[in-house]
Amino acid sequence: MSKETDRYCSFCGRKEKDTNMLISGAEAFICDVCLSNGYEMLSFENEKEDMKLISSFNNMTPKKIKKKLDEYVIGQDEAKKVLSISVYNHYKRLSLNITNDEIELNKNNVLLLGPTGVGKTLLAKTLARILHVPFAMADATSLTEAGYVGDDVETIITRLIDNANGDISLAEKGIIYIDEIDKIARKSRGNSITRDVSGEGVQQGLLKIIEGTEASVPLALGRKNPNQEMVKVDTTNILFIIGGAFPFIDSIVQKRFNKKDIGFDTESQQKILTDKEIYKAVTSEDIIEFGLIPEFMGRISNIAPLVPLDEKDMLHILTKPKNAIIKQYMKSFEMENVELEFEKDGLKYLAKKTIEKKVGARGLNSILESTMSDLMYEVPSNKKIKKIIINKDVIDKKIPPIIKLKNDKRTK
Repeated sequence: MSKETDRYCSFCGRKEKDTNMLISGAEAFICDVCLSNGYEMLSFENEKEDMKLISSFNNMTPKKIKKKLDEYVIGQDEAKKVLSISVYNHYKRLSLNITNDEIELNKNNVLLLGPTGVGKTLLAKTLARILHVPFAMADATSLTEAGYVGDDVETIITRLIDNANGDISLAEKGIIYIDEIDKIARKSRGNSITRDVSGEGVQQGLLKIIEGTEASVPLALGRKNPNQEMVKVDTTNILFIIGGAFPFIDSIVQKRFNKKDIGFDTESQQKILTDKEIYKAVTSEDIIEFGLIPEFMGRISNIAPLVPLDEKDMLHILTKPKNAIIKQYMKSFEMENVELEFEKDGLKYLAKKTIEKKVGARGLNSILESTMSDLMYEVPSNKKIKKIIINKDVIDKKIPPIIKLKNDKRTK
């Protein structure tokens, strides 16, 4: 049967009789040749992204990755080493495209374990920036079992696709950070008459995507809709970094270290671990006893402990990293042609006060913000100011800072 219609390809203009196939759309047509060319173009773009990832990674080593992390995150050397090695091995496997029937390299998913405000989220974000891969972050507390109000575990992958500008191939090599993982621990080892829809059920839902599977995920975030468009995403090469504070895990670790012996004076022989020793001593078995199921922990290759910050760490966080908050304020005032100076006593008081509040490094920002908000409001409108000096009394007693004006002969 001959093709004698007036239809033609909307892209190249070929008539239907000159094609092997003409696919119709709502108001247009595309022939088999244009479809094939389009597929080749997409494949080439995906290959370019793969080559970009490989070329940026080929010059990396675990030491170089850690050195980059040092520029943004203060301390936590042990966690950085564990993370650097895990990431290096993971992306080295991708860059070499290892496919050997005899040797199968597992994923190197990592658990970042430490108290609040010690740099867990910052480590994960910085890592993605170093490697130039898409990054998505999710809070485990918002996740629920499929069919309940809240986010399904698949929506995490949707965020990753969004951050990869819709490029599924690139998203399949990204990094997903799931914070507050300790909040989905099992409430009890015993059976319950109520559904634990945001606990063990979510852990079960995360198992497959963390290990690696072809998941059907919605292309758009928002209210769940059974008729929404879904796409297939292979999570085999997505690196998962899990974070959690795991409060009260110290009692589990301490109990393991000091198993009661039969005899007299056993209490005096017990060792009391410091906070830093506690986090460094945590094992997978401790995490399982805390409430994460064994199958879930089986998907986590490494535990990277982050220890509480001391006053010296806080001072370095204020001034040393590229994104140090003091540097940010100084740069902001510099753009207004005003010199900003923080005296050492003020910085030390700020570090000490933050440690007392037990909120970690993020507490530095909240305390400084209350001190600097009036200045940030007033300075852009006052062109006479030359220099502002912040000392301990300004932060502690909320007195006005020392201000030096331009053309003031008494100031050097």
